[in-house]
Amino acid sequence: MDLRISIVVPVHGVEALLPECLDSLLAQSGAELELIAVDDASPDGCAAILDAYAARDERLRVVHLAANRGLGGARKAGLEQATGDYVWFVDGDDRLMDGAVEAVAQRLAQVRPDVLVTDFVRGYPDGRVEPNTWRRQIADPPPPEVFTLAEKPQLLNMIMSVWNKVVRREYLLTLGVEFGDGYYEDISVTYPLLLAAERISYLDRPCYYYRREREGAITHSSSPKHLDAFGQYDRIFDFIDASEGRTAPGLRRRVFDRTVLHGVTVYRTPGLVPGGLRGAFFDRLTGHFRDHRPDGYSFPGGVRGLQYRCVARGARGAFHRMDDVNRLRTLARGVPARARRAVRGLLGVARRGAYRAFLRLPMNENLAVYAAYWYRGYACSPAAVYEKARELAPSVRGVWVVADKAAGAALPEGVDWVVANTLPYLRVMATAKYLVNNVNFPHTMTKRAGSVHVQTQHGTPLKHMGLDLKGSPSAGDMDFERLLEHVGRWDYLVTPNPHTTTAFAGAYPGRYEVLETGYPRNDRLAAATAQDRETARAALGVREGSRVLLWAPTHRDGVTPSRRTEELTALARELGDAYTLLVRRHYLETDTGIPPVDQGARILDVSGHPSVEELCLAADLLVTDYSSLMFDFAVLADRPIVLYVPDWERYRRERGVYFDLLAAPPGVVATTVPELAHAISSGRTGEAEATRLRRAFRERFCPHDDGRASERVVRRVFPVA
Repeated sequence: MDLRISIVVPVHGVEALLPECLDSLLAQSGAELELIAVDDASPDGCAAILDAYAARDERLRVVHLAANRGLGGARKAGLEQATGDYVWFVDGDDRLMDGAVEAVAQRLAQVRPDVLVTDFVRGYPDGRVEPNTWRRQIADPPPPEVFTLAEKPQLLNMIMSVWNKVVRREYLLTLGVEFGDGYYEDISVTYPLLLAAERISYLDRPCYYYRREREGAITHSSSPKHLDAFGQYDRIFDFIDASEGRTAPGLRRRVFDRTVLHGVTVYRTPGLVPGGLRGAFFDRLTGHFRDHRPDGYSFPGGVRGLQYRCVARGARGAFHRMDDVNRLRTLARGVPARARRAVRGLLGVARRGAYRAFLRLPMNENLAVYAAYWYRGYACSPAAVYEKARELAPSVRGVWVVADKAAGAALPEGVDWVVANTLPYLRVMATAKYLVNNVNFPHTMTKRAGSVHVQTQHGTPLKHMGLDLKGSPSAGDMDFERLLEHVGRWDYLVTPNPHTTTAFAGAYPGRYEVLETGYPRNDRLAAATAQDRETARAALGVREGSRVLLWAPTHRDGVTPSRRTEELTALARELGDAYTLLVRRHYLETDTGIPPVDQGARILDVSGHPSVEELCLAADLLVTDYSSLMFDFAVLADRPIVLYVPDWERYRRERGVYFDLLAAPPGVVATTVPELAHAISSGRTGEAEATRLRRAFRERFCPHDDGRASERVVRRVFPVA
């Protein structure tokens, strides 16, 4: 086929997804292809990947930019190198569908359009693929093979990105438009392309796979760059004004409505426009309405018409009041049958309004918010970082978020706290410079421009985590897209060892900085003394002279409360009264109860104890299965670890693991309760082989746990005095 297609691929920060994109391009056939990949000064390994692919396939040419120019700049650089009859812009984190080029080339050869618009699909991290929801706007009824925008203006209701439009190169070059800088850079090209085209064709076949992994996506990032939209709008209307006879009557109004709708949508979407710039954004939107309003314009009906009237008058307060009233009306439908739900909805609307108001306040550069385990209390690495920050960065005030007043009252003396979903909570969440957590904050909380999010996590991973759970039954209804949105907010990820750094890179791909410092929560274990052990035992009420065993299994599907009871009872009887069993149940198993034992070891339920570190200090020995606590306990170099793993093969198969635990365990391994009891009471845990295993395990997983992990985190993140 005598047709050459240039595919331009801008590349920046997409190392994990780039090979799939390149593979999809190089597998295409049906036309002569010229592939031009533009390395936009990517900070990761993209440049090396591109060069390796180019060395294997001469169709791929790589352009390395000395400085980052953004999507628009990278596309312009690629277009300058293109020689094809047609040019197709493909983002480096997306891909083409199988057979896409062949289908496109056939249509191009048949009708030689100025612009060919293709159908597409949306792909999600959990494997879901959704069709283009705008398809019916153009395909029902089917358009003629060639048409103009005036003949099919519904095309303006579809997505205006450039990646589903294959453009005749000479047409694009003579149009006098170019990609803008900053956000929404392609609309200053796509609108003119469609407005001026004399020959548009639509290919009703999904050719493009639009990936909705939103880490770093502008549609979910708070940034001043959202104001770039107005510069792009101006370029569109400059083109319309300069091409008087080329734009059909009526299209100006459609374009105007579409740009106003886009601006309103960006403004209303939580977390996009930074709080301090929302007033400026609304003012720019009003200015856009005033400057580009078509002659004889009439407002649309319904809620959208009311919104547009507020925008036209610059009535920002009225816009918000009307917006909230509309939400309340929607919630109120169905009362009284849904009265309680409506009340909760009303409270939610009120909270969102308050939070939005607090986002307009200046950021407090000396405020840090801390949380752990979904607001359960003062714990884990955030607590360790908090304490060290009080010492090294005293100018930064720390505030803890707790679930309720009872949890707040249990915090150490002198620790400030707020209760979740109250006004004080919303204010600190909206204005704090620093946010530290070992899980994610709620998705309703915005990543404010300039804020610093520190994610500490809460354990070295044995089992699969994050995106590595895709396709696993353990994932359940896990929302991988939402997970990536959260990861996109992280500025720092704290990891304890190289294994965790590697595992989390795949489980939580993002642009954060990794702080491989050791786990802050383990500083206390690394610096522990004999007196710390005795103090911890005394606080728990352990009898003097008793050997203390910490029983801390993880949650496992299929292990019932009755089975746990049987195992504990049998172990206590086998060990005898010389032992004390500290039983720390997983939080998902808090209702299982502790079995009464008439004879044998004493059992203490410590599941509700606020500090797992104190439990480790009190214990002579840890018994666990697959809990990450084994990696923390290994910091205590002289204390044995015994694995009780009666279902290892099943767990590994169903849950997925990063390494074979039984090939390099931290000590003795048992698969039955009698075997477990014998290993403990016979002294096997202290034999040379068990000691060697524990030492190797500690060297692998605790290389940085020297008691100064918290300090390293604080010195990197906070303004140290």
